[in-house]
This record gives sequence, structure tokens and C-alpha cells, in this order.
Amino acid sequence: MSYVPTLFSLCVKTITAALVHGNEHVEDIVELPSELFDGLATNLPPLALQNMHELLERLPDSCGGVGFTNVGVDHGRKRKRKEDFNMTWKMLYMNRWPEDITITQQIGCVATQDGCEIAKLSNQSVDWQQLYWEKHLQNCLDEAAETALLPSFDGYISDLTISDNIMDVIGHSGGTFCTCMKLSFHCNKFGQYIRYLLLQNVLCVAETCELLRDCKLQGLVFRRIISKNQVNGVCMHLNQHRQTLHSLEFMYSQIPPAMIDQIFGSIHRRDVSQTHGVRELHVKSSRIFDSKLSTIPAGLLSFISSGRDLRTLCFCDSKLLPKCAKMIFDVLLGSSSDVVTLEISENNLAGWLSMVDRKPLEFALLVESNVSLRSLRKLSLRGNNFQKEDAEDLHNILVHMPVLSSLDISDNAIMDDGIRYLIPYFVWAVEKSYPLSDIKLNNCNLSCTGVAELLRSLPTLKGSFSVAENNLGSSIAAPLAKFLASSSVRKLNIEDVELGTLGFQQLEDQIPKKMALQSINISKNRGGLRAAYFIVKLLMYSPSIAYINAGGNLMPPESSEVIYGALKQSQGKLETLDLGGNTQLCQSNYASRLTEFRLHGRPIVIVPLLPASSTPYDDDP
Repeated sequence: MSYVPTLFSLCVKTITAALVHGNEHVEDIVELPSELFDGLATNLPPLALQNMHELLERLPDSCGGVGFTNVGVDHGRKRKRKEDFNMTWKMLYMNRWPEDITITQQIGCVATQDGCEIAKLSNQSVDWQQLYWEKHLQNCLDEAAETALLPSFDGYISDLTISDNIMDVIGHSGGTFCTCMKLSFHCNKFGQYIRYLLLQNVLCVAETCELLRDCKLQGLVFRRIISKNQVNGVCMHLNQHRQTLHSLEFMYSQIPPAMIDQIFGSIHRRDVSQTHGVRELHVKSSRIFDSKLSTIPAGLLSFISSGRDLRTLCFCDSKLLPKCAKMIFDVLLGSSSDVVTLEISENNLAGWLSMVDRKPLEFALLVESNVSLRSLRKLSLRGNNFQKEDAEDLHNILVHMPVLSSLDISDNAIMDDGIRYLIPYFVWAVEKSYPLSDIKLNNCNLSCTGVAELLRSLPTLKGSFSVAENNLGSSIAAPLAKFLASSSVRKLNIEDVELGTLGFQQLEDQIPKKMALQSINISKNRGGLRAAYFIVKLLMYSPSIAYINAGGNLMPPESSEVIYGALKQSQGKLETLDLGGNTQLCQSNYASRLTEFRLHGRPIVIVPLLPASSTPYDDDP
């Protein structure tokens, strides 16, 4: 039976065409009764909704303000109409980019002025219209970059045509070319909504800078910057947006040190000499240091020392050498920097910490220290090829960080001896006024003996503790159980520590009947059926548990029934139980029943996929 359109759908189609392509009677839309107008707004495609929004913005109301609804309607109704638009934009965003919605909702995690508190934004405070067009324009620019990179391209970037796929999804169709299909149209119309943007190297030119002139960019990510012309383009963008720019990132770039001075010189504000407003600098998988001279460009050092608002500094996989790392650390110390997050990771920096000017570890005098990273709360030194000797040096460096709350030294082979050097600091740090609450020691070549010693030293840890990917064996179960009984740790990661069935059995028997755990990762431990029974105990004794990752534990089919029964009786706050990788669970009838448990319409249990071998073989060439 063929589809018969309703009168309302025909009206929406006609009004959409009028809004998208223009019509002399388009202003009559605002005369519609409120109930029809509201129904229309929620059924319009993005471009038509945007044009209607702009139409209402242009129309004055009876009070002389901006019209968000019919003439004569009170301001409270106007505010409601605007909020209704925001919810419509949220639905449009979710429908177009469903894979991004979880990440996007995490934008609510923002640091306050002193970087010490975290605030959660509600959906009502998120501008979904702004997010929609920001993501849309990013898609347009990514598509334009692909075309501009082709050897055959010889034209203006602004004249590039947006694909039918993108035009269709915003509600422009018909097959005929018009100016709204050009990249320039999208930049001019939606540029006002852009706050964060990633630019490929081919877009770092004067023409693109002109296209983005109306943007009030707060964050810029530059990708694959390798030539002088591209650096000149980067400088144009930075100079144009230096008053509003808060975040700067370079990815997969190779920039000669001489040009680094040019880049950071273009950020400094003209009205305030030698200062800038950048809060975050990230250099990831990029080469900006001179490996032969072991020096840092003066412009970068000046940028770090003059950044009154600088809160985050990251050099990850940047071929940073020990002498360069020392210079950065010395500048931070010398300028009494207010950096809150410092990441120097995935660089070969063995021996670096021995070069830094150190103080004796006198904890009683720590708070009175005048020369320190007094605001540093998060330090990541992951993957720097540190050895046990470096751990001893780190033990003495930490005196410069009186309010440190998170330390990550994962992927460094410091071994048990290295941990023993750090234990005196850990003992003191978890008890100080601003306690150390998060510790990550993944893949540090630790044994059960070293970790057990550490666990006995952390009876009051309240945040997170991670020793994943260390070969600890089943013997770690008893120390872990005692640790869970004495501490208030909320997040525990013991992935791939070789617990085995015996380790899970011991944990099951010895864990306390009341725990503060909110998240635990026990994946890749070959726990079998005992892992399932341990999950039962977690649900019983951890009323606040929200996340459990038990993937890759070789659980047999009967584990499904065990877990199903526990979930039926659970009165907790569980949001996610990840059972991925336990392919034998698919053989149980209870596997499908696990999907019955839902939260906000989403399944709580992540059930493993059927093995690929169960898919019928297709020999059709």
C-alpha cells in the first residue's frame, strides 16, 4: 500500500521549501496559532529551523524586543519557546551524530577559575543549536580538506561544493546548484556558532582565515603542519583569534624550532605586552624540539612563563629530550606557574628527574615552600622509560607539588624497588590537607610483593587506584580484600593482573560486606565462573557500584544465569556491566535475557557478540 501524506506533512514540506529557498510570504508563519507553530518547529529540518529562528530574531514584538513567538505573547512564553527550540536542536544533533552524544554531554565537565572544582552542566545550559552547527561546519571543512588535498585541485577553497549527503541531512535537496551549496555560505552563515575547530594543514591559508573571520574561536587544533606556508597560515589564524583563544593543540606536526617562535609570538595580545590568554596547550605526536641541540625555542619558554591563565600543559610523544624536559620544569617552577594539569608522556626521559633542582623531602615544610607548582593537581608521566632510579628522583621532586591529587606513572618499568622509594610520599600525600586521591601504576613491572606493600600504605585512599597490566597473580587477592575493607576507594582497576579462578575465589570469600566502590575493572583475568560469582558479591556489597568491566574472563555459559539472578535481586545503581569477550555466554539461554535490564532505555549489560565462526560461510565471489 502506497504512503498517503497527511495534510500536516504536506504543510511542513511547503513551509520547509519556503524557509529554505525564500518566499515573500514566509513571515506569515509567525501568525500561526501557537499549537500549530510548536508542532511545525519540531518537524522542520535543520536549515529550515535555523532560517525560522533568524526570522523570529529579526521581527520586533510589541514590547520592542526580539520576537520568539507571536506578537503580544508574554516574555515567559518567549523564554519557553526558546527552550523548546533548544530541545529540538538536541534531538536533531542526536539523530545526526548518535555516536557523539555521550561525549558531547561530557562537555559539562569544566574547570572553575582556580581549576580545583568540577561543575556539571545540565542539558538546559547546553546550547544545542551552537553544538549542531559547530559539528556541521567541522564536517564541511573536513570534506573540503579531502578535496583540496587532491593533486588535481586548483581553485578556491571557498568555492568548494558541499556534498549532497550533507546538504540532504540539513534539509536542502532538489539537485539544483545554488550558493548555499558552497563552503563559503556555510562559513558565513554558521561561523558565529563555532567555538572549537580542527584544521587540516591544507586549510591553513589566508583564504580560510577570511572564511572564519566571524568565528569567536576558543579552541584550535592544527593537524599535520609541516611547511613554512602552513606555519604562516597557522599564525594568521592565531593572530585573528588571539583575543578569544583558550585552547591550542598541534597533532602529527613537524615544525622547525625557528618557526615555533613565530607561532607563539602571534598569540601574544597587543594590548597587554608579552601575555596571552591561552589556558591549554597540547603538543601530541608532533616534533617541535631540536633533537641535536637539546634546546627549547625561546618563544615556547616565553609562552609558558608569561601565561597568566595557562592551566594545562601537555607534551605527549613529542620526542622531548631530558634536557628539554628539565628546562620546561624549571620555567614552571621559576615562574610560580598556576598550571593545574601537566602531562609529559611517551617520551624517552630516563634520567630527566635527576637533573631537576630538588629539595629534601621535608613534608612538614612543604606548605611553606615559596618555589613550587602550587596549583598542580594532575601529573602524568606515563610511558617515559623511567627506571627504579627515576622513581627515587621523583620521590624528591614531588615536594614541589603541595596540592597534587592525581599521579599517573604507568608504562614505566620502575618495578618493586621503585614503588618502595615512593611509598613514604604516598603515605604522607593521602593524609595531607589536599590529599592525593588518584594513583595509576599500570604496566610498571610490579609484582604481588610490591603492590601488597603499597596497598598496606594506603588505608585512607578515597579516589581511584589502578595497577592494571602487572603480573600480580592470585596472591594479590588477600591484600586487595584488606585494602577494600580499610579504604574508601571509589574506582579500582585490576585489569589483566593474572588473578585467575583462585584469585577470584579468594576475593569472593574475603571482601568486606560494605564497600564504597563505584567503578571496577576486573577484565582479562581468566576468572571463569568464579568471576561471575564475584560480580554477585559486588552487587550485594557495593550499593553505589555503577560500572563493572568483566570482559575477557573466559566465563562459561552457566555464568549468564548466575549474573541474571544477581541483577534481578540488585537494588543498586548499576549503569553498565561489560561482559564483552566472554563468547561462551552466547551459548546460554540467559544471555538474551540479560538485555532485559535497562536504564533510561539503554541496556545495562553489554553482551558479547556471537563468534565470527558461527556466521554461515558465504562462498559467493
